[in-house]
Amino acid sequence: MKIDLTNRVAIVTGAGAGLGREHALLLARLGAKVVVNDLGSDVNGRGESATTAERVVDEIEAAGGEAIANSASVTDSGQVQQMVDQALSRWGHVDILVNNAGILRDKSFSKMTLDDFRAVIEVHLMGSVNCTKAVWDVMREQQYGRIVMTTSSSGLYGNFGQSNYGTAKMALVGLMQTLAIEGERHNIRVNCLAPTAGTRMLEGLMSADVLDTLSPTSVSPAVAALVSEEAPNRMVLCAGAGSFEAAHITLTSGIHLGTGEQVPHQLAQRLDEVTNRNGETVPTSGVAQGDLELKKARITASSATANSHA
Repeated sequence: MKIDLTNRVAIVTGAGAGLGREHALLLARLGAKVVVNDLGSDVNGRGESATTAERVVDEIEAAGGEAIANSASVTDSGQVQQMVDQALSRWGHVDILVNNAGILRDKSFSKMTLDDFRAVIEVHLMGSVNCTKAVWDVMREQQYGRIVMTTSSSGLYGNFGQSNYGTAKMALVGLMQTLAIEGERHNIRVNCLAPTAGTRMLEGLMSADVLDTLSPTSVSPAVAALVSEEAPNRMVLCAGAGSFEAAHITLTSGIHLGTGEQVPHQLAQRLDEVTNRNGETVPTSGVAQGDLELKKARITASSATANSHA
């Protein structure tokens, strides 16, 4: 299947460098008109430079593509709305949103200030919320939309010194799960990308050889797949060094213990049964957990009734 984004309009946040730049360049090569958004700050979210986004626009135009630069801060909902209005004024529609903007404020939790915790939440989580909210009704009305949230293995599985980053990244999975359900009937598909890439966020932490192998270029094909006409819905797609995987939040079959004073003790003794992954499922919604628990309770009650009449 060949991906063709001709006449599609895409907004890519944090597109001035690293992953965002590669995403923007690839989407443009596939035919999309691109809003290259970047505040121009450093990896810690400090400073601003409008030329950061403009340089990427120049690259796209030099290759024959069409793009506009935008320096809105994703943490400012007013600026974000102006960015979306800019795209609508220029091209009349917005079809694709790639929420890529992010910062790092890494420290162990004991040494991290609450300001640094909030700053990372504001950019990664609320920045994605602001941008998604600004395009949501546009996509609903046109009955088409493709949205990518950028999560991380740090959120999915944890990473030392990244409690703020990991919290924000896992929250984006929760946002994706619900928006994918709400948007499905409007042909809005919402997915997550979990990239491993040698960007400026990892400079000084890995060798040059490793950083080259983990080039942002090797990740961007995942974005193309997630914003294509035939994109999936509710997928957490992992990508790095040219490899691709899918992550899932599963639910084990578990056990039923009922109620009573002994249940806490019984549960502590039988946690290995609770965590047994044989027969685990990937729920289609949060209701599935309650359905499973009620089903087990009813089976136990029915069995008890049958035994009492035996």
